[in-house]
Amino acid sequence: LTVSKDGFGIVAGFDNAPAKIEIYTEPQCNHCADLQADFGAQLAYYIAIGQLEVTYRPMTFLDEKTGGYSGQVSNALFLATQKVGSPAVNATGTEFQRFVRDVWAHQRPGGDPPTPDELQGMARKSDMPESVVQNIKGGGSAVNVKAMDDANFEFLYQVDSENMGTPTVYDLGRGARIDIYDNDWLTKLMQS
Repeated sequence: LTVSKDGFGIVAGFDNAPAKIEIYTEPQCNHCADLQADFGAQLAYYIAIGQLEVTYRPMTFLDEKTGGYSGQVSNALFLATQKVGSPAVNATGTEFQRFVRDVWAHQRPGGDPPTPDELQGMARKSDMPESVVQNIKGGGSAVNVKAMDDANFEFLYQVDSENMGTPTVYDLGRGARIDIYDNDWLTKLMQS
């Protein structure tokens, strides 16, 4: 689990995985929650066995102000990537994927963001190392949310300038947007 080279994505999985995708997602997007409910466990499985690398690119266009609900959740996702303690402890891509799935399963679009205690509970339930769990609860700024949103918007524009909704899943290997409304999209990706 690490931050992408550009600093605005969260990479879960092994660098040598044969399949690599980007997921553009918004913490308040109900369709993003559906994607996690339908495919989150499979994503975690393929990450765990080294067959898939997923780069999450959070966006915050549903926030009414900078640093709102989506900004706070996005920051918590980046907090999960930070090495903490001595020796350095880091969450794995599989644990992170379970955390993402749980956070989206408990979303409250337009409501209050998850509290630090709630985020801590979700991270712990996802089997993240305790020091990472405490890091998520402790908060602090892990990413410049506005710069992240601007950059990920530009990346999404390059993927598909006509349909910039979330979730968008992009196959880095083929250089093509994936039709996630095909119920077998992930199976087909892993077989290709």
